[in-house]
Amino acid sequence: KVVSDFAAEGKNILFVGTKRQASEIIERYAIECNQFFINKRWLGGMLTNWDTIQNSIRKLKDLEDILENKSNSYTKKEILNFENSVEKLNKALGGIKNMSGQPDLIFIIDTNKEILAVKEANKIGIPIVAVIDSNSDPVGIDFPIPGNDDAIRSIEYYCNALSKTILDSNKKSNSAIETEKID
Repeated sequence: KVVSDFAAEGKNILFVGTKRQASEIIERYAIECNQFFINKRWLGGMLTNWDTIQNSIRKLKDLEDILENKSNSYTKKEILNFENSVEKLNKALGGIKNMSGQPDLIFIIDTNKEILAVKEANKIGIPIVAVIDSNSDPVGIDFPIPGNDDAIRSIEYYCNALSKTILDSNKKSNSAIETEKID
C-alpha cells in the first residue's frame, strides 16, 4: 500500500541491495519499474551529504559527454583516464545518476549489510521498506517485511512484487489522469 501510494504520486523509490546475490536482481527490477538503485556499494553520506553526491553525479555526466563527443583535443591517455573514471563512478552512482533529488522512499534487502543506508535514512526522515530476516533488527524500519533476505529466489520474489506494485500504481495514476482530461 505504501509503495503503491508513493509510486502513484510519482515519487522516487530507491532500491538498495549490495550483497552479491541481490546486486543483479536489484538493478534489473529497479530499471524495469523506472526507479533507482544502489547495488554495488553504499557510499557513506549518500543521503546525508547529498550535495557532494550531486557533484559526483555531475562529474560523471560531464565525463560521459566528453567520451560521447570524443574530440581530437584529448590524448589517448586522457580518454583512457576518463573511461576509467566513468566506470568507477558508474559502479557507485550509475543507479542514481538520473534521480532528480533525494529518494522519497527506500526499499532495502538485508538491513544488516545496509546499516549505513538505514542510519542515514533515519537521520533525515526518509521512510524505509525492508525485508527483515530473523537475524535483523527491525528498529528504524518504518515498514518491515518479514522474510528471507539471503536466498536468491526470495530476493527475486520481493523485488518482483515491489516492481509490479510500482508499475500497476503508475498505470492506475496515468489512466486516472487521462480520465480527468477526457472529462
